[in-house]
Amino acid sequence: MSPQKKFSVRSMIGPFRRMSKKSLTYRLISRMAKSPVLSTISLAAILFFIYADSLMSNLSVHNANIKTGEVFPYTQTQTTPVVEGEGQVATSLNSLPVAAATTIQERKIEETENEDPLIPPFKASADERMEWFRRKLPELEILKSNELSERFHGRVLELFNNKCSAQFFMVWLSTAQSFGPREFLAVDSLFSTTPDGCLLILSSSMDSPKGYRILKPLIDRGFNVLAVTPDLPFLVKNTPAEPWLDDLKSGNMDPGSIPLFNHLSDLIRLAVLYKYGGVYLDTDFIFLKDLSGLRNAIGAQSINQQTKKWTRLNGAVMIFDIHHPVLVEFLREYATTFNGNRWGHNGPYLVSRVLERLRENSEYNITVFPPKAFYPVDWIKIAKLFKKPETEADLKWADDTLADISNDSYVVHLWNKRSRELKIEEGSVMARMIAEHCNICENIYDP
Repeated sequence: MSPQKKFSVRSMIGPFRRMSKKSLTYRLISRMAKSPVLSTISLAAILFFIYADSLMSNLSVHNANIKTGEVFPYTQTQTTPVVEGEGQVATSLNSLPVAAATTIQERKIEETENEDPLIPPFKASADERMEWFRRKLPELEILKSNELSERFHGRVLELFNNKCSAQFFMVWLSTAQSFGPREFLAVDSLFSTTPDGCLLILSSSMDSPKGYRILKPLIDRGFNVLAVTPDLPFLVKNTPAEPWLDDLKSGNMDPGSIPLFNHLSDLIRLAVLYKYGGVYLDTDFIFLKDLSGLRNAIGAQSINQQTKKWTRLNGAVMIFDIHHPVLVEFLREYATTFNGNRWGHNGPYLVSRVLERLRENSEYNITVFPPKAFYPVDWIKIAKLFKKPETEADLKWADDTLADISNDSYVVHLWNKRSRELKIEEGSVMARMIAEHCNICENIYDP
């Protein structure tokens, strides 16, 4: 049979579609009214044509996607890491995780990307929260080791064996979709000050095709940044926080009214510094100077103006040697005084409590930097840095502020909870600061 005369469902559907709706409706109704059998056959035929057309259309789209490479946009050839002793790893630094290499698993990642962090029931009692938490425990992958997270140590060593001038850590337990322009600017500015540094982002959501696409502009420029799914049981193993995690996983602990991921972020930063040593920072900083020369340091958020002694520390920036004893004290404090109902109790208040007890103990050899080093602008005043100068007085203030921060500060905390929705206006202190400390320098004015 010639191609022109070959039968196909699509060839039958074409004329069928071109019939006028009025004529088709009239004929069907009149014939169906005369014969119940014809009515049934006609209805079945119409449904068959519709189903066949839909199926063929979907097959055409699927085949087109395969031809254009849209099904696996970032799949890469990958080998299994081999860790010997402290870890000689044989994989490509920026290769995607194995879990992202199949369509089913990739689809699962995409479906869960828009899920909100685990938030307990509003105004629930402690008993109600614990009952709810026990039901949720099987869903909390972050508390368990799995095939992907068990590769954590090997992938970390792979990154840090790459001739790093400094080891940096960030933690991101929100969705990859919420890792926006502000967070990207923080990473971008880090490499403007320390181009030979290595940044590890502990994040299961960023350890995905979407996360890879977000970081790809920096990876393409040769910067050493890698998002890795953390292995929490491994991180706390043989530390004072290991029993705490066991109790939490047993379901016999009240996780508190504050979303658990906030508390886990506080724990992960302490544990990863203890295991590897380096520099931890939150994802809402702009880097102005290289931090790699600092050791065993933390920053004061506020000081007593008369005595010049710190009154509040903040763990948003911490720099410690591997296995530093104060990190053991931090982890012990976390495990023994955990409170899931008070914001900051397991974070900035924790480091303040511990170092207040150790304030006069010189054995720990810790440097506490004044607020200007890491927190030059208070969270109450941060909004002004985003505003465009409108007058000569505003312009002078902006010039003076930029000069002071540039001279005295290593980084600037943006206090994202306060400033996330603020637009960076052209000519503002923030716009000028970022423009001087970025590589990609895109989306500066996006929220």
